[in-house]
Amino acid sequence: MNDTDKILLGHGSGGRMMRELIEGKLLPALTGGYARLGADDSAVLPMPVGMGGRLAITTDSYVVNPIFFPGGDIGDLAVNGTVNDLAMSGATPLYITCGLIVEEGFLISDLMRVIASMRRAADEAGVSIVAGDTKVVDRGKADRLFVNTSGVGVVPDGIDVSSSNLRPGDKIIISGSIGDHGMAVMSVREGLEFGADLVSDTAPLNFLVRDILDVCPEVHAMRDPTRGGVTSTLCEFAASSKVGILLDEKVLPVKDTVRGACELLGLDPLYVANEGKLIAVVPPDKADAVLAAMRANRYGAGSAIIGEVTDGPAGRVMIKTLIGGTRVVDMLTGEQLPRIC
Repeated sequence: MNDTDKILLGHGSGGRMMRELIEGKLLPALTGGYARLGADDSAVLPMPVGMGGRLAITTDSYVVNPIFFPGGDIGDLAVNGTVNDLAMSGATPLYITCGLIVEEGFLISDLMRVIASMRRAADEAGVSIVAGDTKVVDRGKADRLFVNTSGVGVVPDGIDVSSSNLRPGDKIIISGSIGDHGMAVMSVREGLEFGADLVSDTAPLNFLVRDILDVCPEVHAMRDPTRGGVTSTLCEFAASSKVGILLDEKVLPVKDTVRGACELLGLDPLYVANEGKLIAVVPPDKADAVLAAMRANRYGAGSAIIGEVTDGPAGRVMIKTLIGGTRVVDMLTGEQLPRIC
């Protein structure tokens, strides 16, 4: 293998090598018709015809280690994560930007594998990657590849999704099994074999959100419980809305392989990252309709009602244990699993 198969510092120089990389490889593989990408410093985009509402904008950076893991890689993780962050506000995701920080010596074949993954994820979510940036740093300065993405979407009129909207009596719904992503990444990082079905759940959730909003436009809150897991998300909800939350441990969906891996590593699945699950908090009279709509979607087939909002103590999350008692579950302190997304 020679240097023509690897990223060199010259690929980030702003000159001919950079243009050849971007125009010859990245643009054809990544974009969906925005041919001016790379020629200008901004993308000027039309709003969809007839779409009112408010803009939603998000940005995130992805430093997952390893960059390839069972069920996904840093590319689809970045696109799906940005799509989901927009969707959790009730927005319809439209456009994404992509920034790449590439370490000198990184294989171009691996870079193109990531780019292809990003394109597939964007196509599935129905979004366009419309602007980007590429930088190359010295060997040992970026751990192969970091990805930054930003996203723009539109929140339709009449939708108000916020962590401060919870009310006593609301039902809490999770869209499927928890802890899959974090344990899939850890299995590769630690060289452990837990079973063939231990794969990341990375997925775009915007169409699942659309199905929820179709039957319950007044959904109170949504969040994809990534770093910090389910518990940290619910603790944020309880604090923002000044309510209590009570979970039921016996109905929490956890795969046996994930539970076993967590037990081996001394982890609680409630705190492990997810990348293709959402939590929806809905009025009690809409819970059954929302649950049915979620289960009809491929990414919500394992949905379950896992708890409810209570009138206090404000900001506290409790869980009914398998043996019939209750215990407090607090927000994660520190980083349980670093470099997980």
